[in-house]
Amino acid sequence: MQALDEALALVRRRPDGGGHRAAAWPQARQTAARAGSGSRPRTHRVPLADALGEVLAHSLDALTDLPSFDTSAMDGWAVAGPGPWTVRPGGGVLAGSEPPEPLADGEAVRIATGARIPADTTAVLRSEHSRESGTQLHADRPVLTGQDIRPRGQECRSGDLLLHAGSLVTPAVLGLAAAAGYDELTTRPRPRVEILVLGDELLTEGRPHDGLIRDALSPMLGPWLDRLGAEVIATRRLGDDPAGARALLDAVTGSDADLVITTGGTASGPVDHVHPVLHEAGAELLVDGVAVRPGHPMLLARLGDGASGQDPVRHLVGLPGNPLAAVSGLLTLAEPLLRSLAGRRQRSRYAVPVRDDVPGHPHDTRLVPVVLTEEHAVPLHYNGPAMLRGVAAADALAVVPPHGARSGQDLEILDLPWVSGGCFT
Repeated sequence: MQALDEALALVRRRPDGGGHRAAAWPQARQTAARAGSGSRPRTHRVPLADALGEVLAHSLDALTDLPSFDTSAMDGWAVAGPGPWTVRPGGGVLAGSEPPEPLADGEAVRIATGARIPADTTAVLRSEHSRESGTQLHADRPVLTGQDIRPRGQECRSGDLLLHAGSLVTPAVLGLAAAAGYDELTTRPRPRVEILVLGDELLTEGRPHDGLIRDALSPMLGPWLDRLGAEVIATRRLGDDPAGARALLDAVTGSDADLVITTGGTASGPVDHVHPVLHEAGAELLVDGVAVRPGHPMLLARLGDGASGQDPVRHLVGLPGNPLAAVSGLLTLAEPLLRSLAGRRQRSRYAVPVRDDVPGHPHDTRLVPVVLTEEHAVPLHYNGPAMLRGVAAADALAVVPPHGARSGQDLEILDLPWVSGGCFT
């Protein structure tokens, strides 16, 4: 552990935390998205029920014609030839029943929606468009050949492409796959995430007291990352002392997660261990600070290069310890990275006019909690780095450029995952 101790001492001597320039906010997001797309994708084959929210690793091709036989689109009568028709005695044709006998010319038989069409049927006559007179069936309106019959292969033919690889598995996709005869799907699994919460001052229960504060990040990050489509495999708390630094190094180098997320410790203070731990772990810093408020000291690192095939590419996102600053890091770095790791498209960008003037930072982008109305984004108060009161009431965060925005100016909007539909967006 001598090398780690030397790295800790070195980072303490850096007067400016590294002498580098923070990345611009848009470029930081682009870097995170590119980092995830460069990883070798994992795939697995899972039952339909377990594929929800994942991405198709292969195209979804039709295994059979849909429908696989001519079926009735309505409850009514299968009729052959012009009317009136003689009603066939006995029961009608039901969905799932044995293949019916062919119809003779001038004959009709009752049929249910989804039932197999008898051979030589001309059309299906809806119940509400017909009337019976003894053994005779009459139509109340003209009957067109083929009406209300779903012909075999109407939706697709066997081998047709139904969905491209990379499509998100939604409830509708599960329904389509089941209809097409699939029991399992090959998908890209959710990225595995391990959360490491750093700090000696954090309480896990009770009220803050005597310089100690409640851990607000552990209850928030896991559900948030779940909504972003990740599988959180562990959440652990580590101290700020030298033993905590060594435990952090062991956790970072020993994790089998695709993404490790740390909270706090990303600056260059006396108990900020993330930079020296990454140095000791041989990590490559892709983003080291972002020109955004809150959340300036966030970072993104690559752990391992995957060259051996046995050392897969993994990543670490270092979030600031203040709660709203951590949210800023989630939206700036973690979300685009996780989308790429999962094979999902990045969110479409859109803008909404802001209702009021919003003060800006002289040089950096600001992320401000807002409520969305039909016409405007309404900025919320309590938007300091340590505050959650604003974002807890928000629908989204607005991206405020340096020097601020005037009322009515269009601002880019970052939807919060529980407002925008979670993993189905």
